[in-house]
Amino acid sequence: MGYTNKQQLLTEINKTAQLFIDEFSSIPESQKDVLVDGVDRTPSQMLAYQLGWLNLVKSWDDQELAGENPILPAPGYKWNRLGDLYHEFYKTYQSLSLQELILSFKQQIKIWNNWIESLSETTLFTKDDRNWTKPYPEAWTVAKFIHINSVAPFKSFRTKIRKWKKLHTAI
Repeated sequence: MGYTNKQQLLTEINKTAQLFIDEFSSIPESQKDVLVDGVDRTPSQMLAYQLGWLNLVKSWDDQELAGENPILPAPGYKWNRLGDLYHEFYKTYQSLSLQELILSFKQQIKIWNNWIESLSETTLFTKDDRNWTKPYPEAWTVAKFIHINSVAPFKSFRTKIRKWKKLHTAI
């Protein structure tokens, strides 16, 4: 993660988000729920995963600013059992078409841009500036949580969707 300022973080989020979402433009609606051997998620599940985390991470900050104490990762879920949370994400977004998922992703990135723009450099890069980051290791600032739940999975899931497309066309 080596960001030294907010603009670097925003630039990387937007770049990797665009590269990730562009991969879905060639997938037909009829194929959004197809699971292929060698890839652990369908295209719609990959998007639901991203949407779930984008909404969840921002909700931690929203809850704290509203005077609440957010429960991480989410009420009823533990860090060592995230598979159940992922299934909740899939269920939440399963009724959306591929185009609706893509649009929701783009809208959520805009929301994240506005949110990050509203945060000070201190809030982003100083450990414990937000209470919801305090229980975590020293390197886990708000910026680290943002990176781990945006840039990192955008890159790894771009690899997954590219593999899905390659294997799917080979069928």
